[in-house]
Amino acid sequence: MFQKILIANRGEIALRVLRACKELGIQTVVVHSTADADAMHVRLADESVCIGPPPSRDSYLNIHQIVAACEITGADAVHPGYGFLSENAKFADILAAHNITFIGPTGDHIRIMGDKIEAKRTAKRLGIPVVPGSDGAVTEDKEAKRIAAAIGYPVIIKASAGGGGRGMKVAHSEADLEVALQTARSEAGAAFGDDAVYIEKYLQKPRHIEVQVFGDGAGRGVHFGERDCSLQRRHQKVWEEAPSPALNAEERAHIGGVCARAIADLGYSGAGTIEFLYEDGEFYFIEMNTRLQVEHPVTEAITGIDLVHEQIRVASGGGLSVRQEDIRFHGHAIECRINAEDPRSFTPSPGTITHFHTPGGLGIRVDSGVYSGYKIPPYYDSLIGKLIVHGRNRVECMMRLRRALDEFVVDGIKTTLPLFRDLVGNADIANGDYDIHWLEKYLAEGE
Repeated sequence: MFQKILIANRGEIALRVLRACKELGIQTVVVHSTADADAMHVRLADESVCIGPPPSRDSYLNIHQIVAACEITGADAVHPGYGFLSENAKFADILAAHNITFIGPTGDHIRIMGDKIEAKRTAKRLGIPVVPGSDGAVTEDKEAKRIAAAIGYPVIIKASAGGGGRGMKVAHSEADLEVALQTARSEAGAAFGDDAVYIEKYLQKPRHIEVQVFGDGAGRGVHFGERDCSLQRRHQKVWEEAPSPALNAEERAHIGGVCARAIADLGYSGAGTIEFLYEDGEFYFIEMNTRLQVEHPVTEAITGIDLVHEQIRVASGGGLSVRQEDIRFHGHAIECRINAEDPRSFTPSPGTITHFHTPGGLGIRVDSGVYSGYKIPPYYDSLIGKLIVHGRNRVECMMRLRRALDEFVVDGIKTTLPLFRDLVGNADIANGDYDIHWLEKYLAEGE
């Protein structure tokens, strides 16, 4: 097991990883920008190192500074959390060259899954169902028209190196296609420095289903069930739950087994999430995230397994702590992402939190690094906390969530709490009857 882990992140995920390290008796080092000097994870860590000014490029994305912090403090491993450098293959390679363990997959696996076209090819080879579309990047408009005609309109153009909804355009007819291609290429080049795009069939009312997987790097793989992340705004997840209200036991076991076998065949090490669009009983691969997900707590709630503990165990060479037959699912869990944003316009709302009170009671978990008097900096992601609620079934979970939202108090800034109080009373949400377009339509109708 590791002696000292450096946590290369900030906010609630840095605190989440820190807690796991303390439970395992591992010393902790956190890095921080000058803007985060008063953050909770900085206060609670065994050691802290300031690595630069507020801009992420000068601090949390500064590989040189983070490696130097490891060497100064004697950290023998780095946990990247999510975001920032968590899916940076170069970072993983550099750490390995310095004999520092990256708590995550190899740089090669990060590279494969970070390229959307190569990821799709790999998924297909591993037996994972994929969305009909081009086999690789589409460079000629004539070729794009041929592929689109073959798979049928509407189609979606996606950036090969993309994410977060950038470089994605829908074409409903051949007349739309040329403009969609030009726009997607332009956005992709500006956002990612790579204007390569590919084409897929655009599904009309799909759900977003993702499977939590783990590999030991030596040919063993397991899955921890699925999560439903269909409530999204601008391709960003807002509300996640497990298990999905849309799947039956047979579908759940089937797609979980497919993913676990694929991870084993790939020789993958650590945590990963295989994401799908699901429509009319069929699963279609979107991408694989080679890191811990923001929404991992809902999986922990229904399995009782600490996924960060598992990450650390695998990275240290201890292998998986469970076999597939050991994993049992209990009840239902929902996570709401609490952001420092206006609940309707979603404009960021940095500032000082004057009062912060979290809900409690059976089945309630709040992952947050903020506190009364904490000043939300304007430089980073607006997520300030996650409310995770667990119940014996979905009905109990929803009732508990309603109560927890009523207890949650954040004063001094605007947050998305009012949105969740509206959603928990909506009939479609109560019935689990929604798709990836539902939330944006709901918000548009309320304007």
